[in-house]
Amino acid sequence: MAEKTIPLLPCQTIQPVIDFYMALGFEVTFLQKSPNPFTVVERGDIGLQFFGMKKYEPSESYSTCYVLTDDVDGLYEAFRAGLKAAYGKIPSRGIPRIGPLKDMSYGVRQFLMTDPGGNCIRVGQPTSEDLHHRPAPKETFARALHNATLFADSKEDPAGAAKIIDRVLGLEGERPTPAQLVRLLVLRSDVAGRLGDETTAVSALKKAAAVQLTDEERQSVSGDLERLKDLAGSEPKLEV
Repeated sequence: MAEKTIPLLPCQTIQPVIDFYMALGFEVTFLQKSPNPFTVVERGDIGLQFFGMKKYEPSESYSTCYVLTDDVDGLYEAFRAGLKAAYGKIPSRGIPRIGPLKDMSYGVRQFLMTDPGGNCIRVGQPTSEDLHHRPAPKETFARALHNATLFADSKEDPAGAAKIIDRVLGLEGERPTPAQLVRLLVLRSDVAGRLGDETTAVSALKKAAAVQLTDEERQSVSGDLERLKDLAGSEPKLEV
């Protein structure tokens, strides 16, 4: 027997969703405009189906699905390149958007993207046979990063991540390493943008860009510095 699961996801209108997935290298294999808007997009073995709902609000969506791959880095780079070509920049905030590629604490390397319908598409590659959560680090700032990342990029709770970061950066008598500070500030900017708090988003980016790093530290946070550039690119007046 051979079974296959295909997610059916909602959207307000079909065309923006089609445009988004075509930018990612998908093909439209079926399109029905009336009486009920419906489309199928495919890229290799990935198949997604969408139906239109006039009163649907993408910003309030909880729809999600998970795409497993054996080349998450390759898909991430291909998707980023396609979105940049289609939108003129890599959309890192609002709807649609694509998040950072991260090694999660439960044995998966993944990224999240949100399409114009507000659907969260999680794309990941297992890095371990044990997919249980790893214990949180004991060190104060490493623990905060661990937990804030889970809130932001697994639970999709940016407000929860913001609280964790604000609390740990407000501690008296303890300071993060420069690398930890950059990672915390970039993530703080990221979640602030998702929450519509542009003042905090810009402030955190400027602080992150001002942190002095050694070459070794810069290498250790290379992914976060790349994310900093993406976030700065979504702010036309911001230079970091």
